[in-house]
Amino acid sequence: MTIAAPIANSLQRASWIRQMFEAGARLKQQYGADQVFDFSLGNPILEPPAKVHETLHALLDDPAPGHHRYMPNGGFPAVREYLANELREEQGLPFEKEDIVLCVGAGGGLNVVAKALLEPGDEVVALAPYFVEYGFYVQNHGGVLTVAKTRQEDFLPDLEALEAVMTPKTRAIIVNSPNNPTGVVYSQAVLDELGSWLRTQEQRFGRPIYLIADEPYRKLLFDEVTNGSVLKAHPNSILITSHSKDLGLAGERIGYIALHPEVPDRALWQEALVFTNRILGFVNAPALMQRALPHLRGVQVDIGFYQQLRDQVCGLMEEVGISCVRPQGAFYLFPQALEEDDVAFVRRAQEEKLLLVPGSGFGWPGCFRLSYCCPGSVIENSREAWLRLVESYR
Repeated sequence: MTIAAPIANSLQRASWIRQMFEAGARLKQQYGADQVFDFSLGNPILEPPAKVHETLHALLDDPAPGHHRYMPNGGFPAVREYLANELREEQGLPFEKEDIVLCVGAGGGLNVVAKALLEPGDEVVALAPYFVEYGFYVQNHGGVLTVAKTRQEDFLPDLEALEAVMTPKTRAIIVNSPNNPTGVVYSQAVLDELGSWLRTQEQRFGRPIYLIADEPYRKLLFDEVTNGSVLKAHPNSILITSHSKDLGLAGERIGYIALHPEVPDRALWQEALVFTNRILGFVNAPALMQRALPHLRGVQVDIGFYQQLRDQVCGLMEEVGISCVRPQGAFYLFPQALEEDDVAFVRRAQEEKLLLVPGSGFGWPGCFRLSYCCPGSVIENSREAWLRLVESYR
């Protein structure tokens, strides 16, 4: 074999979204893009706010030298200080700039944390349904992903299921709220209960167990719902986020890691995160995007736009008779498939030119993910296709 066996195996396991993309391309070429209803990709469709464009133009026009050179691997000190101030105000915790590391999107941040934390064979727990990349990120650094199912009725953490997968090798639990693929939001009460339970597990195993929050959707919240904070729930916690969704900058890869300021070995953790950011080849987050952040406080895309799409697609699902948990954030729906074999259901949907992703790709067979990152016209025009799909199961 010309490539590493683990990568060859990973390519097989990571193929669902790629398969949907390829199927979509074929169908669009055959029937025309307006006849294919693509709900497969979570690619933000809102353009960055005008203030982002104004800020980037101003920064590019600044004649001062050195703006595009290397900076300290953790990021520009002034930007780290700005983010620490924001978090001090938001979280009520004594953040310093050294607790913040600018990273190449949330995916980059998760790899930086995993590299700093894991030794070969260490385990990280994901809560199913979960973002499939977690397994690859953990594998990148010699770790093993274990999975605990959430509660079927609401996709919130199930402490009994978590208890069953905990071992002396467990180093961390990843939580993702608002969640991909369900759109469920973890309240502060939910995270506080999880944090309290986790401290009993730390006593049981005699070592820290970290609560890692992957929160690229943290500002995409609907119905005045508030996202809970892992930083308030557990001292051994790390927040990882990006501005891919709230500023519409997914392709610019700008995010940050926030280390809980009361974590044991704080100084060692600070050094480790900066070091792993460097040696993984990221070196530093994009300079231009870093410099833009302090000018964009309070700026975000129109969250109401995604909420309207949520309402539209939930209304359509209710009309055609497909049940789901109503999402409170992000831009995903995770309904129940109309047959036990979610892969077969998704393939049947393709016959109606509906592009979906099977729940099996997120560790939860029997459901499917629908991304409503699309114009409202796509949802509206897909109505007859959904009706035909549902009718075919009667």
